[in-house]
Amino acid sequence: MAEIRKVIDCRRFPSEKPCSILISGTENDVLDLAVLHATTVHGHQDTPELRKQIRSMLLDEGASAAGAA
Repeated sequence: MAEIRKVIDCRRFPSEKPCSILISGTENDVLDLAVLHATTVHGHQDTPELRKQIRSMLLDEGASAAGAA
């Protein structure tokens, strides 16, 4: 059985810097790229708390399309 793809859409979260990034893939890939994006673009520190927060915001890829409209 294929792994469920996860997605995170930066447009859904308030930020001082408007952002249109959408990341999808395996949970670990999305988490790593989202942390990289949060640190390099938005100035966050890569901490266990940041990773936990981002992981909690991941959606199943199909569910995110339904909520995007």
